[in-house]
Amino acid sequence: MVEMNKILDINPVDLLVTVEAGVITESVSKAVEHLNLFFPPDPGSMKSSTIGGNIAENAGGLRGLKYGVTKDYVNSIEIVLPTGEIVNMGSNTVKAVTGYNFVDLICGSEGTLGVITKATLGLLPIPADRASILSFFKDMTDAAKTVIDIVAQGVITATLEIVDKVTINAIEDFLKIGLDRTVGAMLLIEVDGQKGATEIEADIVLKVCKSNNALSVRKAKNSQERDKLWEARRAALSSLSRIKPSTILEDATVQRSRIVELVEAVDGIAQKYNIMIGTFGHAGDGNLHPTILTDLRIPEEAEKTEKAIEEIFKATIALGGTLSGEHGIGITKAQYLKLELSKPVYDLMEKVKNAFDPNNILNPGKMKCVWNS
Repeated sequence: MVEMNKILDINPVDLLVTVEAGVITESVSKAVEHLNLFFPPDPGSMKSSTIGGNIAENAGGLRGLKYGVTKDYVNSIEIVLPTGEIVNMGSNTVKAVTGYNFVDLICGSEGTLGVITKATLGLLPIPADRASILSFFKDMTDAAKTVIDIVAQGVITATLEIVDKVTINAIEDFLKIGLDRTVGAMLLIEVDGQKGATEIEADIVLKVCKSNNALSVRKAKNSQERDKLWEARRAALSSLSRIKPSTILEDATVQRSRIVELVEAVDGIAQKYNIMIGTFGHAGDGNLHPTILTDLRIPEEAEKTEKAIEEIFKATIALGGTLSGEHGIGITKAQYLKLELSKPVYDLMEKVKNAFDPNNILNPGKMKCVWNS
């Protein structure tokens, strides 16, 4: 699909852009920025992820708290069904409730129901002003509490990212940008909007950080410093992957009010199994990425890793969370579906799959779970 990479139409009046499925995410915003518009979903892999892939996984990103995820910006799609028909779903009007919402069904279906070939996406005006804030804390608990308090103060930030000590050190080893290695966690925060409002919100964020025992907190002085901070966050996974031969990125997501408990649970699991876990993610919407760093070639390490992953999932579900906020289930996570879904709900999923794909030719095995009789 990567060769289907054309931007077909830009409609600045209706705030829409129509693209083929292989268009790279970052390319969409670059194509419309001269019109003072942008495409809000921004997965960490935006320089390589495609629009078709984003729709298939319902990808999120750093701006999820304020701006939502991919499905919130997909108006209509063209897909090829497994039975050969080319069909169009959705509408490019602001409101449309004609028939079932098949577009949202396809978003997040992980390529099991159809092959996406084209999509019309929503755009937004670029905010007039923005401010980025970096705050360091002695531990992840203080940082996570700060996340809850910022939203409680009525500030919906554009981004609200958390990074733990393991990940801070990995980023600093990789980029050497002067991050403080002695701290236990950091928050990267951005507010945007009209200039006066942005200044007020930034001041509130600074005060909340300080009231939650921030070791230091500062606002980026200019766009260059701002870009440097966000470069660090986007390098989190690539930095961690340099530490050990095997990197297992997970996608645990809870309500924002439970994020402190999830952070503490992951830390406890790391200590229990004596394994290295670097945790970072979109704390503002409760989506963390505990990343296990290990060597799966060693049987003992592989066994510990498997147990740790299962405990992370069980802890997440116990906190009222979900197995995946944005990365999907795929094949390796499918065995854990029974932790979250009831058998009747899973049976409905199978019926939908069979209706779209009676010959089971699209991604067979994805999201396939076996219930014990």
